[in-house]
Amino acid sequence: MWQQKKKKPMKSKIGLLAFLIVLTTFFACSTEINKETSNSNSMLKLYKVIDNQLYYWETWEQDSKTAVVHWGIVGQRGQNKEIKGGLFSNFEKVFQKEIDDKVKEGFAEFDEDNMTFLEVEYKIEGFGSEKDLDKRHKLEQRLNELLGWTGLGHVDGGSIGSGSMEAGCIVVDFEVAKKVIENDLKNTEFSDYSRIFKMGE
Repeated sequence: MWQQKKKKPMKSKIGLLAFLIVLTTFFACSTEINKETSNSNSMLKLYKVIDNQLYYWETWEQDSKTAVVHWGIVGQRGQNKEIKGGLFSNFEKVFQKEIDDKVKEGFAEFDEDNMTFLEVEYKIEGFGSEKDLDKRHKLEQRLNELLGWTGLGHVDGGSIGSGSMEAGCIVVDFEVAKKVIENDLKNTEFSDYSRIFKMGE
C-alpha cells in the first residue's frame, strides 16, 4: 500500500513537468515568431557617386521569403525587382549576396551629417483647422512615397500653428528634392504652398 501511494504523486510530478516543458516550448516558439515579424520589412539604403551623379540602391524584406531591391539615380524612380529563395537556395544567403555585391562596388550608407532638412510650408489662418490638418497628413503620405521611390529620403513629421503649416523631410540632395517635389505637386490640391526651403537658411 505504501508503494502504491508513492507512485501516484510521481505520476503527477511527471505530468506537471511535461506540461511545463510544452508550455515553455510554446512560449519559445511564440518569441521566435515575434522576432521574425519584428525583423521583417527592415530597409537598407546605400548610395554611390558615379560620374558626378548620386545613385541609390535599397532593399527591404517583403516577407520571410521575399525581398525587394530598388535602384536608380537619385531623383528618378529607377527600377525594382523581387528576390526569392529557390528550391535549393537559401533566401537569406541570396539576399545577403545582393547586399555584399553592392558594398564591394563601393555603395555605402549616406552620412547622416550630410543630410538636409527640407520643409514644404503653407499659410493658414491662426492655428489651422481640421481640414488643414487632414491636408497635411495627406501631403506627408504623398511626399513619403515620392521621396522613397526616388531615393531622396523620407518625411520626418510636420507642424501646424501660428499662421503656417509645414511638412518636414530629410533628404540627401536638397536641390534635386525641391525640383522633384515642385513637379509632383504641380496642378494638385497641394500646389498652393508658400515656399519649399532648407531649414537653417
